[in-house]
Amino acid sequence: MAAILLRSLLNKKAPLQLGRMCYSSSSSPTTKLFIDGKFVESNTSEWIEIHNPATNVVVGRVPKATQEEMLAAVDSCSRAFKSWSETSILSRQQIFLRYQQLIKDNIKELSKMITLEQGKTLADAEGDVFRGLQVVEHACSITSLMLGETLPSITKDMDTYTYRLPIGVCAGIAPFNFPAMIPLWMFPIGMVCGNTYLMKPSERVPGCTMLLAKMLQDAGAPDGTLNIIHGQHAAVNFICDHPAIKAISFVGSNQAGEYIYERGSKNGKRVQSNMGAKNHGVVMPDANKENTINQLVGAAFGAAGQRCMALSTAIFVGESRDWLPELVERSKSLCVNAGDQPGADVGPLISPEAKNRVESLIQSGVEEGAKLLLDGRKVNVKGYENGNFVGPTILGKVTPEMTCYKEEIFGPVLVVLEADSLDEAISLINRNPYGNGTAIFTTNGATARKYTHEVDVGQIGVNVPIPVPLPMFSFTGSRGSFRGDTNFYGKQGIQFYTQVKTVTSQWKAEDATVTSPAVTMPTMGR
Repeated sequence: MAAILLRSLLNKKAPLQLGRMCYSSSSSPTTKLFIDGKFVESNTSEWIEIHNPATNVVVGRVPKATQEEMLAAVDSCSRAFKSWSETSILSRQQIFLRYQQLIKDNIKELSKMITLEQGKTLADAEGDVFRGLQVVEHACSITSLMLGETLPSITKDMDTYTYRLPIGVCAGIAPFNFPAMIPLWMFPIGMVCGNTYLMKPSERVPGCTMLLAKMLQDAGAPDGTLNIIHGQHAAVNFICDHPAIKAISFVGSNQAGEYIYERGSKNGKRVQSNMGAKNHGVVMPDANKENTINQLVGAAFGAAGQRCMALSTAIFVGESRDWLPELVERSKSLCVNAGDQPGADVGPLISPEAKNRVESLIQSGVEEGAKLLLDGRKVNVKGYENGNFVGPTILGKVTPEMTCYKEEIFGPVLVVLEADSLDEAISLINRNPYGNGTAIFTTNGATARKYTHEVDVGQIGVNVPIPVPLPMFSFTGSRGSFRGDTNFYGKQGIQFYTQVKTVTSQWKAEDATVTSPAVTMPTMGR
């Protein structure tokens, strides 16, 4: 199936020839490394199989890059940094203007690759690419984003001004759930600021990042400005330890995020680490019922719940708890199927291990006293019996002590709690260690204002279930969901990838000289 997709990419009339350079031509393609402007086969003896989550059929292999290959990649970044950092900001902008157009032109091909390796529906995969594209478009505003500050005449004949400079070689470590969006949160912002970049995509879904690298090369990015390695623990440790790497961007699980933040920080690197979440949606009795139920269903079960911003927990306040039967019925109507099948709403989980974990957390809820309102564990997808499917699942009567509440399930499971008042709901959320996102559904402005001011969560939606900000703002997850001082993209993203230089200069007025124009032939050597 992977080979069919790659051949389809090659047969397009577009000039990119994406698959030919990024993969070997075997029936089970091997993913290449991208080092110093070349797609190269790894010399490793260790390979990881890539599976289609809808079938568990092997569709490719990805290498665990050798130490020599990882060193070659970071050395390439180091060599390219001087010339790239000195390239005019207008030239860097032009490359990313061309890049965003290439992504637009190939969004369908990128989406097919995402669905093949990650499993999400084609429509959701297009959304994945589009949200990443928006960050690239924002990167094209770099001429405004990099402006410094000036304060003239702070004292007689003395001025102070600042300007932003790139910091050096930067690195990104991406998760499996957004193969396009999250890498595009990372290297375009870092590179347009003048840094070079070492990218490590998830070993489960490397294909999309490889295609994005080919497009960036075709947009005119010089060799060495972006390098890509593959692997698992050894590659992560390499990025955390290598002295040439000055900053690390990470999105993924709490365990990995805490580890990368601690190890990278100890080595003197800047680290921004987006981690786990338990996002609550508070439903007030005065909310628009039809809209709220639709929003809850989409935000809980879209992408099979494999979003760090999934609305995985609902708190029904007061009489709104009477809406639960309608919520269950609406959830039953979703179509569970392979992501490339027409009408699919919910695709598979990424792996059999992920499926087993989700199902065990559902069972833990039942055993600890939750009420199973909708059970998706027995879903049968005809023709895809070996896929990693779990259907929409709803657990009611959940309490904060239950395992299914305390842990991030990362699957199509909505846990439902009940509260008697808004204050009780806010208190419950603020006791939870995570602070990634939350939403409130209400038609009362005073209620919404109270909630947004008192809830201790970084990103808040008012009648918006997944309040991921557009890239002119920053992704501001907080508390246990984030480690670091500066968030992703927006103004904070620019701050993360740059350092400020301050210049104080004095030019005394009495030193100014006035000359008259020279109209005679200049003579040399006299």
